[in-house]
Amino acid sequence: MRLVRYLPAVLVLVVAVLPLAVPWLKIVLTVALAKGLAVLGVVVLLRAGQVSFGHAMFFAASAYSAAFLMQGFAGADLAVLLLAGMVCSGTMGAVIGLFVVRYRYIFFGMLNLAFSMVLYALLEKMFHITGGSDGMAVGRPTYLGLELARTSFETALFYTSLGLAGAACWFVHRFLRSPLGEALSAIRTNETRLEYLGISARWILLIAYVLSAVLAGLGGSIIAVNQGVVTPDLGYWIRSGEFVFIAILGGAGHVLGAFAGALVYELVRFYAAAMAADVWQMILGFVLLGIILFASRGIVGLYRDLAAIAPGPRGHREPLR
Repeated sequence: MRLVRYLPAVLVLVVAVLPLAVPWLKIVLTVALAKGLAVLGVVVLLRAGQVSFGHAMFFAASAYSAAFLMQGFAGADLAVLLLAGMVCSGTMGAVIGLFVVRYRYIFFGMLNLAFSMVLYALLEKMFHITGGSDGMAVGRPTYLGLELARTSFETALFYTSLGLAGAACWFVHRFLRSPLGEALSAIRTNETRLEYLGISARWILLIAYVLSAVLAGLGGSIIAVNQGVVTPDLGYWIRSGEFVFIAILGGAGHVLGAFAGALVYELVRFYAAAMAADVWQMILGFVLLGIILFASRGIVGLYRDLAAIAPGPRGHREPLR
């Protein structure tokens, strides 16, 4: 059972090595990492007890920014696209955040949903600019100034995404343990007491909201380059709901849960669709329903339960907490 304690490190190593053994799987894993970054943004807001049902708008906005950049500057570098996506989503998050941070709970979630559907409608109707429902093609950018072949670029994109996911995990973990992160927890538990201390709950939530938008934007830029095409569906409400669902699946409030949930969700969906094309939605639903019913605290919560009952250094079992 000691292996349980080292399971996260083992799984990260498996994810890093797996594309070398199964090359075609790196595209699926890159999609999972991109969605995991967006889900990580949702997790930041969950720390304050707020659920956003519209975070796909930042995902889509950054994806379209990558498409427009590639059309205007052929051969733009991947680093430029990623940076532009974060700037675009961060700016958009700051503007929208000024309105939504005034509200809490269901009003917060529904207002985000309303903004996201406005963006979706614009992307769908402005076909002369965005291509409408057909979307826009995204060319292959250079990588650190090098023009790579398709296979080499997909490999480089995967490991870049993996590195960015690790850096984002570390940063968000530190952020949530900082005074700002503790203030977010106070918004969830007792916002009035936070205001009595002279701390503006709106500004704290606005900072967290912009950070969550930047994370979603980073994921959107990666998904655009990985797929080679962007469509309005990236900003549809179903995508936002998917992010919230993955956050709960992985373990709401846990940084690693964002990526654990995204990896499980994408792999189950991919193999279910490949093996049972007609009923893959039902298979996906049953698998995910089983995880939710038998692991109510998500994948990370299940891991913590297993680690708690595993023998300690001297062979004794630690009690559940």
